[in-house]
Amino acid sequence: MISKPARLLVLLFATAALPALAQNLAVVNGKPIPSSRADVMIKQMATQGQQDSPQLRTMVKEELINREILIQEADKLGLGTSAEVKNQLELARQSIVIRALVADYVKKNPVKDADLKAEYDKFKAQAGDKEYHARHILVEKEDEAKAIIAKLKAGAKFEDLAKQSKDPGSAANGGDLDWASPASFVKPFSDAMVALQKGQITETPVKTQFGYHVIKLEDVRAAKVPAFEEVKPQIAEQLQQQKLQAYQQELRKKAKIQ
Repeated sequence: MISKPARLLVLLFATAALPALAQNLAVVNGKPIPSSRADVMIKQMATQGQQDSPQLRTMVKEELINREILIQEADKLGLGTSAEVKNQLELARQSIVIRALVADYVKKNPVKDADLKAEYDKFKAQAGDKEYHARHILVEKEDEAKAIIAKLKAGAKFEDLAKQSKDPGSAANGGDLDWASPASFVKPFSDAMVALQKGQITETPVKTQFGYHVIKLEDVRAAKVPAFEEVKPQIAEQLQQQKLQAYQQELRKKAKIQ
């Protein structure tokens, strides 16, 4: 029979052990698996569309127990001490810590709404108020382009001659470049294109770094610029990436590299 002081002592020890047990998901061969590890895994799975539920937590618990059993066996065999495994562990550690650094930087340096609007206005200005539907034939030599222009003037169809174009993206479609703003093309090309009237073909070959172009303007229409709210997420992502690149370059300049 246990005396009253002894009962009290047992009760105190049991109560003191409860918080420690609550912090552990399980104990495998005397080594505890902290519940926080399961929370991290469930959080990761939630980002992939998994819903937190008792069933998911049971599955995660079993997975972590299995992992602990396997890692203990690997440690017994000394597999974690090989140079290859150590290098892989260091690369994994770097990736995780760098992700934390990026998240911390993004949180402390958010893109401002004023910067988003300024970038949108810049985009609108570059896009212009018109879109152009053009076709082109790209060749290597100026004489080839001149010969194509002569054939077109003699009545040849642009779509037929476009099959010989060096631009694989448009050659099979009669040289069709679809609707685009002038800013989508290199300057010599866009300058020649916007100077054309509907249905007109360039009188002389247009030279760019890609070769010589013969351009036909099919049509012109008012530009359909998406509303600010439609493209705001893409602009935010772009500006955030630019900020991160600048941050990395700044750190690299400060670093002593030998």
